Amino acid sequence: MRFTNHLVATLTLACSFYNVADEQTPTLKLYDNEKQILFTANSGETTDAVEGHLWVPENRDNPNSRKIRVNYVRFPATGSKSGSPIVYLSGGPGGSGIGTAKWRRYPLFQALREFGDVIALDQRGTGKSEQAAPCVSTHKLALNKVISAEQVTQSYRAAARECFASWKSQGYDIYGYNSNQNALDIDDIRTHLNADKVTLWGISYGSHLALAAMKLFPQHIDKVIIASAEGLNQTVKLPAQTDLYFKKLQVVIDQQALKTDIPNLSALMKRVHAKLDETPKQITIQNRDGSMTKLLFQTHHLQTLAGKMIADPNHYLAILLHIYLGLDNDNTELLSAVLQRGMFNDEPITFKLMPLAMDIASGISAARLAQVKQQARTSLLAGQLNFPMPHLNMLDNQLDLGDEFRTEVQSSIPTLLFSGSLDGRTYPESQAQTVKGLSNLTHITVNHAGHNLYTSSPEVLVRMKTFLAGKTVSQDPINLPLPQLRMPER
Repeated sequence: MRFTNHLVATLTLACSFYNVADEQTPTLKLYDNEKQILFTANSGETTDAVEGHLWVPENRDNPNSRKIRVNYVRFPATGSKSGSPIVYLSGGPGGSGIGTAKWRRYPLFQALREFGDVIALDQRGTGKSEQAAPCVSTHKLALNKVISAEQVTQSYRAAARECFASWKSQGYDIYGYNSNQNALDIDDIRTHLNADKVTLWGISYGSHLALAAMKLFPQHIDKVIIASAEGLNQTVKLPAQTDLYFKKLQVVIDQQALKTDIPNLSALMKRVHAKLDETPKQITIQNRDGSMTKLLFQTHHLQTLAGKMIADPNHYLAILLHIYLGLDNDNTELLSAVLQRGMFNDEPITFKLMPLAMDIASGISAARLAQVKQQARTSLLAGQLNFPMPHLNMLDNQLDLGDEFRTEVQSSIPTLLFSGSLDGRTYPESQAQTVKGLSNLTHITVNHAGHNLYTSSPEVLVRMKTFLAGKTVSQDPINLPLPQLRMPER
């Protein structure tokens, strides 16, 4: 009785908060392998929910495949005319849908319950779903001597081969960890929930996964909401578009006081890279346990670091700009502080099965790879934005899904796409290319937003709800304030 009373109170509150009509609360139905839980967000907010799992083939292409467990949390619908279950597909690959529901997107998960059950899915091999233990290889990267980007690649390829062999010896079928098998899990969830169709809601790799699903079982997909879209042949981004991103960033810099310090960002970056090429910087990193690690910091280290920090025009991007300014003046104080987070260390190279296999399986076409290699020769970040891809491309030919998988998606499924104008990972130009084959598309630009844009403006949720209600959605841009790239306070 406690749960039933609590559920009624919670759903009544949710209907009031999200302006849902006062309707009779539907009876909660439990499917196989489900149990009622009190879901607690990181903010401390709680709501009644359902925890469930299903068993799926690890590799449907293997008739003797074992079953693996895929976990989810289901937030029951609050409206009497609820539609198809809404399945959240997290990014990465490797992100946890359940973890995302606990974090900043918790209000979105609750708001969308007006339109159907909302499923926070932990994709195969992630979060609470069954997964292999991380593989700690026997390979390390030399930290205190000059090592080329090519040598780093060779070490990573050797470590990845070792890890694939290790997982195979433990009984894992590495060939089941690809976006097609991952997408078919979604269709199994649909069946598990006795639904004719599902609505997909994803971001970044989650959009990649949604596009794969739109190819495989379009008849069972109701609607699609995606942000920061990554096409099926866009696991590796084009270096030339990274350079274009920095030119866009210069426009933002020119509108604030930072212009005095950075009148030409590209020139600053090239100058710092040239200095590091000539004389790498000796950095002493203080570890959390008090010990010290010495790192000979080189250009490829900085390019890799930059690739991790440009996704969003926020705190980390501001720090990166000031790292470059510091290095240009032979000041490594800010860099040393950032490196204490442990991005470069003397630990063995370690991999997780799901994200490693997923990226290699999605791969890259030969034509695009040639384009990437050519552009990387002169690009500001070379080929480091996507590390460790394409460096691990075709590590195992059997794992690669092939060019048929990577072809453009053609679909009339109603699709809503949000793109950030300052997305430093899935660039707006690439996203426009990704959705060319979608004939029923609503595409909204969020000006000055980056890669993680769902909570960038309340208007994003307004447009999502309008779309799910089956109404016409305004395609006018959503305008955010100009990002401030001043030196963050320390």
